[in-house]
Amino acid sequence: MALMKSSMVVAAMVMVALVSSVAAVPGIATFYTPPYTPSSCFGFQDRGVLIAAAGDSIWGNRAACGRRYTVRCTGGTNAVPNPCRGGSVTVTIVDYCPGCASRGVTMDLSQEAFAMIANPDAGRIQIDYTQ
Repeated sequence: MALMKSSMVVAAMVMVALVSSVAAVPGIATFYTPPYTPSSCFGFQDRGVLIAAAGDSIWGNRAACGRRYTVRCTGGTNAVPNPCRGGSVTVTIVDYCPGCASRGVTMDLSQEAFAMIANPDAGRIQIDYTQ
């Protein structure tokens, strides 16, 4: 009986370790301004303001449509002091950002989503994101 309880405890610890080991992926974010429709994923449907356009690295030929990502600012990419505001924002991918790849950008956040995690004057930030 004690051996079975020990095994269950070890199994539970392994599951917790696996779940908590999901690492954030580093990337770069910029922002775009309204109007947010139409979009590549949802046409003229209004999907709110906590949205983003996916760069090639996550777009996957529309596979990213509707995915939700939690994004956190980790630093600036230019001379704007203290670009990050702390915290994170969860956005839904509603569009494609065709120019992002050439600029090394992972996702183009809505202006509102960007402003929740960073100073908009920064314009371009380093991020960590998880799906």
